[in-house]
Amino acid sequence: MRIGAPAAPGETRLKSQIDSGQYPKMNQRFSPLSRGVAVGLLVALAILGACSSAVEDTRPGQPVKTRQKAFKEMLRVFEPMGTMLRDGRYDASKFAALAEDLKQKREAPWSHFGADTFYPPTKAKADIWAQTDVFERDRQAFFTATDELIAAAATRKLGAVEKAYFAAYDTCQACHKRFKEK
Repeated sequence: MRIGAPAAPGETRLKSQIDSGQYPKMNQRFSPLSRGVAVGLLVALAILGACSSAVEDTRPGQPVKTRQKAFKEMLRVFEPMGTMLRDGRYDASKFAALAEDLKQKREAPWSHFGADTFYPPTKAKADIWAQTDVFERDRQAFFTATDELIAAAATRKLGAVEKAYFAAYDTCQACHKRFKEK
């Protein structure tokens, strides 16, 4: 059979090429040695996966885990606001409710940045504790921006809301760039 020849009725071209000897290795079964190697590789991958699990926060009160959870809670409120604006589906009432929810959640993480909380699993850079005045300035900028976001949401005007949302977003990004590991 030559390459590109039509397959016999009821056969696929690849099957007929394998059966004709064109691809002889595809007709062979796995040897016991290759099965052993495959099993060994799977076991090694499983062990590596178990070793690379996230580091747990074992300190009393789990301050790192607590602040990470608080930031995630804020993100669960903040991100839907941005999605609403980016997708052109602005709903003034829903946005205002999310802004009020953000106001309730925005205080939570900050008290968990104590001097003794720079250890794994933190993603914070040591600069937070070396540049406390800059970190505090960024924190205050976030509060100012979210106050403006809440006020803009109350006006229900899309232009004001977009401007305030992206200003708040920029404060988050500036702080992360300066103080968060990638």
